[in-house]
Amino acid sequence: MANNLKRLLALMLVLAVMVPLFGTVSANQETKQATILFTHDLHSHLLPSVSEDGGEYGGYARLMTVINAQKALHPDAILVDGGDFSMGSLFQTAFATSAIELRMMGAMGYDATTFGNHEYDYLPSGFASMLNAAADSGDPVPAIVEANYLPPVEGDAEYTEDSAAVWAAFENYGVRDYMILERGGVYFVLFGVMGVDSDECAPNSGQILHDITETSQRVVDEATAACLETYGAEPIVIALSHTGTEGGEGEDYALAQNVSGIDLIVSGHTHTTLKEPIQVGGTWIVSCGEYGKYLGVVQMEQHADDTTFLTDYRLIPIDETVEEDPATAALVESFKADVEQDYLSNYGVSFDEVLVHNSYPFEPLKQVKATLHESTLGNLFSDAYKWAVERATGAPVDVALTAAGVLRETVPLGDVTVSDIFNAASLGVGTEGELVSIYITGADLKAALEVDGSVQPLMNSAQLYISGVHYSVNTNRMIFNKVDYARLHRPDGSLEAIEDDRLYRVVTGMYAGQMLGNVEATSFGLIQITPRNENGVPIDMARLADYVVRDENGVPVKEWYAIASYLQSMGGEMDEQYAQPDGRKLIHSSLDPLDLLKNANKFTFIALGVILLLALIAAVIVRAIVRRIRKHK
Repeated sequence: MANNLKRLLALMLVLAVMVPLFGTVSANQETKQATILFTHDLHSHLLPSVSEDGGEYGGYARLMTVINAQKALHPDAILVDGGDFSMGSLFQTAFATSAIELRMMGAMGYDATTFGNHEYDYLPSGFASMLNAAADSGDPVPAIVEANYLPPVEGDAEYTEDSAAVWAAFENYGVRDYMILERGGVYFVLFGVMGVDSDECAPNSGQILHDITETSQRVVDEATAACLETYGAEPIVIALSHTGTEGGEGEDYALAQNVSGIDLIVSGHTHTTLKEPIQVGGTWIVSCGEYGKYLGVVQMEQHADDTTFLTDYRLIPIDETVEEDPATAALVESFKADVEQDYLSNYGVSFDEVLVHNSYPFEPLKQVKATLHESTLGNLFSDAYKWAVERATGAPVDVALTAAGVLRETVPLGDVTVSDIFNAASLGVGTEGELVSIYITGADLKAALEVDGSVQPLMNSAQLYISGVHYSVNTNRMIFNKVDYARLHRPDGSLEAIEDDRLYRVVTGMYAGQMLGNVEATSFGLIQITPRNENGVPIDMARLADYVVRDENGVPVKEWYAIASYLQSMGGEMDEQYAQPDGRKLIHSSLDPLDLLKNANKFTFIALGVILLLALIAAVIVRAIVRRIRKHK
C-alpha cells in the first residue's frame, strides 16, 4: 500500500513538471508570431537625401543597418516592398542594362516586391530589358508578384512584339500573380496589384489594367486554398499594392472593403506616411513614406482559429544617426562607378561633380506644392529649359514651363552636384526626361495659365512654373477665369500682349507636355489646350516623342542636363536672381467688383447669367407671393 502511494506521488510529480511543457507546446501551436518589414516608393534612392531640417534621410546602407537590427530581434521576419523601386536618381540610368535597383534589393534580402507605375516609364522594351538584366545577372533578386496589371495576350488587339517580349521577360524572371512563403512556421501569401490612378500615371506602359477587386478576390481564394491543400496551413495574406491611400481612405481603403481574406495591405504609390495603421474590418493598411525615410515594422499574431491580429506597428526613421552598413555602402559605390562609365561619360560629367555653389535657400518640395505661388525653384527650372533650347537650336523660345508634379527634389544649399540635379529632374519617358518643343495659340496659352490658377487648389501637382510670361491671379474670381492679367515677358524686359490667334513656341518636359495634351479630358472639356506643330496643325499626342528637341548634332536635350548646363554657365556661383521671386506670378485676393470683372471670359459671363437668372426667378416668386397675400386680404 505504501509502495503504491509512493508510485502515485511520483507520477503526480512528473505530471506536475511536464504540464507546463505541454502548455508551452500547446500555446505555440495556438498562437504564431509573424514580423513583416516593409518599404515602398524607394525610387532609386540608394544614397541619402537632404531633409528639410538640414539633416539627412534614407540611403540603402543605413536602411540595411536597421533591417539587420530587426532581423536580429526577429530572425523569421520577411522583407517586402510595395513598388516604384526605380525612377528617382542617377542610378535609374542603368535600369535597362544593369537593373541596379533589383540587384540591390536582392543583396539586402528582400523577399518580394511588385511593380509601380514608374517601372513602366522605361517603355515596354526597357521594362523587359530590366527584368532580363536582373534575371541574367546571377545576383540574388527579390521575387516579383503582379496579378492585375499585365501585358496584352496573343489574340488581343493590343498585342504587339513588345507585349511578347514582356511576357518572355516575365517567364525569364519568374514574375507571378502570387507566391507562398514560409518563415518560422508561419505561411504567407504575397500578391501584387496596381490601382487605377497608378495606371493613369503610366501612359506608356503598354499593359492592361484588370479589375483590382475581382482579381484580388480570385488570387486570395486561389492562393489560400493552395496553401491549405499543400501545407495544411492557413496563410497570412499580404497585398503588395501600388494603389495608395489619401486622407485615411483611397483605393487601398476600397480594396480592403471589397475583398475578403486580406490580412495586410502594404500601400504604395501615394507616398503616404501612416503613423498609425488603418483598420478596415479584418484588414490592416500600412504605409511608411517614400525614398526610404522609414522602415515599416508590422508584428502580427495568428491564432489557432486562423484569425490574425496586428499587435505592433512601428516606423523606424532612417536618418543621419544611423550608421551605414559597410558592405551595402561599398556595393552602392560600385554601382555609382557603373553609372559614370556607362552613362555620364556621354555628357562629360561625373556623379559627384560640383556644378555651382548655392547661397540661396530654395523651398523644400512640400512647400513648392503646398500653395499657389511663385517659386524660385520652378523659375530656375523653366528658365533653364528656355536657355538650353535656345542654345541648342539657335531659335527663340516664347515660353518654357514645368509643373509641380514633375519636380522630385529641391536644390540644396552649398555645393550642387550632378547627382543633386538629376534627382530633382529625374522623371521621364525612357531613362530620363527629354524636352519637347510644341506650338500653342495665345488663347490656349491663356488657358494654360488658368490651369495653374484654377486647378492647383484641387490638384497641387498641376501648378505651373513659367518662363517668358508675367501674370496675375485673383483667387476670388470665378474658376477658370482667375487670371486677371497676362503678358509675354520678352528678353529685352518688355511686356507684350498675348494675341489669341497667334502661335507661340512652348518648351516643356515630356511629362508636362503630356499633361497639357490631356487638359481637355481631365477638365471635362471645360478647358482646351491643343498642342500644334509650327504650321498650326494639331499633333498626335501619341507621337509627342517626334517633337523632342535636338541639338545641332541630333542629340536629344535632356531636362536634367539642361538645368546642369545652365548652372555651369553661371561661373561657379548661383545667380542672384534666384535669391527671391522676381514677380512673374502674382497672387492676390480682391473682392473689388472691377477686379472681379476685369478681363472676364465666358466662365464669368456664364456665372453672371446664372446669378441674374436666379435673381429674376426669385423676384418673380416674391412678386407672386406678394400678390397672393394682397388678394387674400
